[in-house]
Amino acid sequence: MTASATTPDSSASPSSSSSWISRKVGSLRAEKGDKPAPPERSTHERLQATLRRGSEALAPRALRRVLTDLQEVVAPRVSEIEAGRRAQAVADWYAAAAPEERRDLWLLMCEQFAPDASQVQSAQQRYSEAAGTQDAPQAEAHLRRALVSPRTRLLQRFAVFPQGMRFLVDLRAELLPQLKADRRLLPLDAELEQLFSTWFDVAFLQLRRLSWDSPASLLEKLIKYEAVHDIKSWADLKNRLDSDRRCYGFFHPRLPDEPLIFVEVALVDAMSDSVTPLLDEDAAPADLKRATTAIFYSISNTQVGLRGVSFGDSLIKHVVETLTEEFPRLRTFATLSPIPGFRAWLTKQGAAQLAQLPAKERAELARALQVEGEPEIAQVIAAAADGGLQLAPKSPVRQFVTRCAALYLGRETKDGRPLDAVARFHLGNGARVERLNWAGDPSAKGVKQSFGLMVNYLYDLKRLDRHRAQLAEGRIPVSSEIDGLCKG
Repeated sequence: MTASATTPDSSASPSSSSSWISRKVGSLRAEKGDKPAPPERSTHERLQATLRRGSEALAPRALRRVLTDLQEVVAPRVSEIEAGRRAQAVADWYAAAAPEERRDLWLLMCEQFAPDASQVQSAQQRYSEAAGTQDAPQAEAHLRRALVSPRTRLLQRFAVFPQGMRFLVDLRAELLPQLKADRRLLPLDAELEQLFSTWFDVAFLQLRRLSWDSPASLLEKLIKYEAVHDIKSWADLKNRLDSDRRCYGFFHPRLPDEPLIFVEVALVDAMSDSVTPLLDEDAAPADLKRATTAIFYSISNTQVGLRGVSFGDSLIKHVVETLTEEFPRLRTFATLSPIPGFRAWLTKQGAAQLAQLPAKERAELARALQVEGEPEIAQVIAAAADGGLQLAPKSPVRQFVTRCAALYLGRETKDGRPLDAVARFHLGNGARVERLNWAGDPSAKGVKQSFGLMVNYLYDLKRLDRHRAQLAEGRIPVSSEIDGLCKG
């Protein structure tokens, strides 16, 4: 077949073919008038310009006006009250602004309120030269002051007016999804996270019990923010707040009607292996006189803007102390937790796990799946998902999936940390992987995440520090039962 004038010869080298394609694409772009998009201008360039370019949201004049408003917020001779009033005016503008205009405000905060680079460099040099001398403390203090950006003062003044803290938390929640696309926004995010870590320190938080007698507006927040087991109705919520239940949340004085994180607890006489009875609205309340175990079956963070600010560890500690005072008979504190990343992990890593099975077990698995030859992981996953909840304890499919779940939770790490997000939280708090529960969550969500498997993390109050130390060494704390499953 003879090559046409517009088709590269099949015998041409890869480099010549690639060159032809590049020229062809270039000519097509030229014919259509397409041009590479110019790089985005910094706010420094835009503030000096006269006209708006391309997709820029605010014209230079409007951008200068917003910058002036921000500068007035941090004017040195302005009182805190007046600064708060000016910050609220900017927040009111922000509320009515389009997303692209809000992004321009973020960029102004990042680029126009950064630390003075020359002062930082000078302070760093002074600190380095003073190391080990009597001038070191003064040099360190000088460096710390140089690293405090005008942006810090700006954000502090936004926190002055009554809804200022709410404004900043919501601003960061809106900012976070944009960080990958525009790295210029990273300084603002880092500044907010650092300030929130101080402002929302556990020393400033209040632990409050939430009950059926709490204000309706607060109960509605529980329904809205519940992230583990959806609250389907008011009757469902009332069951979770019954006499054999407890619900606690952390609150901040500047956000008094908004729980930052809350935990739901069931008081029972043994470690729970299924969430179904805990969510059964028709079940009679447990006898509190016989309660020996507190099961944390749902922990929900409510504020996306506080990502990276950790207070879950402190919440559990405070709740354990509170429960122990009210119920001295309690001896066991454990969770009944989902395994949200397990099915995705098994889909990717299951073939390798299958290959490691002894030939006899692979043959038994093939017979259970009713397939000839070697079983495939896709077949195992389909069997576990479609009929997993009804599989008998000795089912080869159930045994294989359970063993894989034990490996996923008890052995698999990335950068020295457990793979599963929920596991990272509880193990980081000093808990250990205690027990796997088949069909623990038969809901559609539970099956989708982990074939219905749930896990108990045990908080052994005498071994929390030991477990943390073990985790720091890269070894996940597990019970003998989980360890046995991992060893096969």
